Amino acid sequence: MSHLSIPAPSARLRRCLLSSPASSAKMMAKAAMSDADAVFLDLEDSVAPNAKVEARHLAIEALKSHDWRGAGKSVSVRVNGLDTAWTTEDITTLIKEAGAYIDTIIIPKVGCRADLYAADVIITQTCRMMGLDRIITMEGLIESAAGVMAINDIASYNRYIGAHRLEALHFGAGDYAATIRSPTISIGGAIPDYPGDIWHYPLSAMVAACHSNGVVPMDSAYGDFNDPDGYLVVAKRARALGMAGKWAIHPSQIALANATFTPDADAIARAEAMIKALEESEAAGAGAVMYDGQMIDAASTRMAENIVAMARMLKSHQR
Repeated sequence: MSHLSIPAPSARLRRCLLSSPASSAKMMAKAAMSDADAVFLDLEDSVAPNAKVEARHLAIEALKSHDWRGAGKSVSVRVNGLDTAWTTEDITTLIKEAGAYIDTIIIPKVGCRADLYAADVIITQTCRMMGLDRIITMEGLIESAAGVMAINDIASYNRYIGAHRLEALHFGAGDYAATIRSPTISIGGAIPDYPGDIWHYPLSAMVAACHSNGVVPMDSAYGDFNDPDGYLVVAKRARALGMAGKWAIHPSQIALANATFTPDADAIARAEAMIKALEESEAAGAGAVMYDGQMIDAASTRMAENIVAMARMLKSHQR
């Protein structure tokens, strides 16, 4: 399959995705004013079982009362998983009461393509019933051994149904570690006894599956928000692998994610110069050309174009 047949990914900027517990009106208000590109209001893991219904109502109020899009953000809600008693009511109530204010709905613990389909049916029918002018799209969390093993089927969901319903997939390191019985209680951190990056395989598998299907890949949360150096280490690895951005569970992590996933001015200038050098070479009837001591060709241009495209997205986002 040619790279030309890959669907276009979502144009939303996602260098940093900030998690905000829906049980706290104060924290959601702060999230709306933060520098994160995207925010999700969480009804799942950060909310106690006896607070789920109240958190749902608080999320609806926050969606309606804060100017999320005016602040240049996208806003999502992470509903409870399909293995709970709350999923259907989370989705239907949110869409009925605040559907116009929701950009995407995040589905946790996606273990197979059918999980997305089940959520999609509820979302699509509720959007149509309410007469919304669009179908709210989904994002999925890959946080189990089953999800990683089924990643290609999951990431190809849009091809399967012939519509753009899945925007992004996120890696959930904490629950994934639990399902593989890894001896760690640190979410997203390194394990000293392992001579390398324990998250390399699932992240690499996700990146390849996502990019071959036009889906945005996002890195996990990092639980220790008092460890900025550790956050930067894993964020830089994720960017090197091809992730588009990383979660923040605390406002102090936002600037770290934004800096890591933003190309610097020198990188942008170099990418633009490489593209220009190859264009001039091709116009003169040649192909590959020497640039700054190295041979560059069409593949070099495609790599450089990714950096330039990100710079353009950032410029558009800042208007």
